[in-house]
Amino acid sequence: MIDMVAFVVAAVFLLLFGIGVLRDRRRFSNAVYLGLSVTFLGVGLLASLKDAPRGVAGVVLIVLLLVVALGPVTLATLLCSNGVKMLRKEGRRPANLLALLAGLGIYGVMALMVVAVFTQSAVLGAAVLTLLLVLGYVSFLFLCFIGYAALYGRLSIRRDADYVVVLGSGLIGDRVPPLLASRLERGRQVYEKLAERRGAEDTEEARTPLLVVSGGQGSDEAVPESHAMADYLVERGFPADRIIREDRSRTTEENLLFTKALMDVERPDAECVIVTNNFHAFRAALLAREVGVNGQVVGSPTAAYFWPSATIREFAAVFLTYKKVNLGICGGLILLGGLAVLAAL
Repeated sequence: MIDMVAFVVAAVFLLLFGIGVLRDRRRFSNAVYLGLSVTFLGVGLLASLKDAPRGVAGVVLIVLLLVVALGPVTLATLLCSNGVKMLRKEGRRPANLLALLAGLGIYGVMALMVVAVFTQSAVLGAAVLTLLLVLGYVSFLFLCFIGYAALYGRLSIRRDADYVVVLGSGLIGDRVPPLLASRLERGRQVYEKLAERRGAEDTEEARTPLLVVSGGQGSDEAVPESHAMADYLVERGFPADRIIREDRSRTTEENLLFTKALMDVERPDAECVIVTNNFHAFRAALLAREVGVNGQVVGSPTAAYFWPSATIREFAAVFLTYKKVNLGICGGLILLGGLAVLAAL
């Protein structure tokens, strides 16, 4: 009975997910619906193990126990190792500490759990349970985020976009670093595909795609980022007359707002393809929807070691975007834990 109910609930959330994607793939609710669908599917499969052959059920349970026992230790170790690598390669900026801090945090929670078990402290046990509830909620959202972000990055781009928008990521002096170069090369590829399609369908010059490079000048940069981005492309044979420079923005949100203003001048309500790095694509899509940019986002390749810290940073930004709901739920869980601690006194 439990398995059938779980499968039905999973199907309902999968239906909501499909409707959400068809309406607008740039919604975080799509990620939550997908995560809930997978979760209830898993519950249904576990519940159905009672009808499985004894050997199959035993193997599945052993695998699950190993994942529960060894998974957190393995994850914490990998995060700490990656964090040290990030510090060596990228420097000691706060953003580069995220993977290391996450790994140490997991070790800390496991240590608290061990202390609670050995001391048999009801208060500490209730506090640890509260912490696990909050972490469980945040971890669920994180898994929803990375799962749907991976899926979003594989969705096809629009065939009829009028603009390709490449978001800046920072210069080294006046030089385009590898991270930004990967965005520009991906932007060039997208532009060429769109131009090829337009050439086969419509030869009017007004319908030829334009490429927008977006980024202002930071305090440690010798030139506006968009200028260096345009120079990079032109030096490699890209037609200069197809480039538009947006040189005022300092953040991703400003990238999108100021670029929208430029696009609306020439082609109001035009569709675009936004290019950033793959770890940043889903959050950029959420921002594009929020500010009213009619465009989907594609990602360029990123070095593997950069992924963990960058993904944690992106998730934290999305989590705080919906802070009223998320902090409200976390606050409710903490309140329940506090009541449990008081009851244990």
